[in-house]
Amino acid sequence: MSAATAKKSSWLGSPLQRREAIEGYLWIAPWIIGFLVFSLGPIVASLYLSFTEYSIGGIPTWIGLANFNTAFFTDKLFWPSLGRTAYFALAAVVLGVSGSLLAAMLLNQNLRGRSIFRALYYLPSLTPVVAMAILWQWLLQPQVGMVNYLLYEVGIVGPGWLTDRNWAIPSMIMITLWSSIGGGRMIIFLAGLQGVPKELHEAAEIDGAGTWQRFINVTLPLISPVIFFNTILGVIGSFSVFSLAYVATNGGPNYATWFYMLHLYNNAFSYFQMGYASALAWIFFVIIAVLSFIQIKLSDRLVYYEFV
Repeated sequence: MSAATAKKSSWLGSPLQRREAIEGYLWIAPWIIGFLVFSLGPIVASLYLSFTEYSIGGIPTWIGLANFNTAFFTDKLFWPSLGRTAYFALAAVVLGVSGSLLAAMLLNQNLRGRSIFRALYYLPSLTPVVAMAILWQWLLQPQVGMVNYLLYEVGIVGPGWLTDRNWAIPSMIMITLWSSIGGGRMIIFLAGLQGVPKELHEAAEIDGAGTWQRFINVTLPLISPVIFFNTILGVIGSFSVFSLAYVATNGGPNYATWFYMLHLYNNAFSYFQMGYASALAWIFFVIIAVLSFIQIKLSDRLVYYEFV
């Protein structure tokens, strides 16, 4: 056997190893095919279509950066929809992460029946988005809704909520917080709190640190990776808001809840401008990537990984 043949045989391995490798590839082949056909393929296709003028049933026509130029300088709904989405995301993330952390701290106390309280806090997150939107449409109905009825009983005239331009996005934020504060984000915070060594709290208490000082100097640094993780997921999820606005208001009233993803959806499936919708999707991808990159860079200074 020559040196080249021996080297090739060593690289390929024994017949048993080659057989195991082939079997492994066959087992993962369905996933690879599914990923190429249903994920990677559409991603590459949308990148190409973003540089074309294309409607369903037509032939893509290459137009270069015209779609992006339209988005940034011509489309009158692009910047307002992005601004509304940023406003919604900022409020939903700040209040949602803070609320979930507070709920996790309350449910982390050694109280009787805390398992029942944990289940009750978690239940709203199990409600499907469509059912939640319809439920809150009824509750926030200005004339016959339960919320305004209760406010009227205590002498307060309730606002128009989802039908009022000034109250539409705050109403969306309230509904989102109701469904998300006690959900998976709270569970992750609860796991992080239970991972904080009790010895550190006991040592700080011996040194004279109060409850607030122990939270700021012990608990908060040690759960900062969990806060960072939940914040990134919250930003991505909040910027992707679509279903709630589509079902509850369909972007109204008077475009008050016309979020970015709703704008993208309507261009794709109402106006059938698939080329322009693909450009909007890639702009959204870049925005999320930049925001995630900034958060990762900030995490080098704000996140403490000693006990992770």
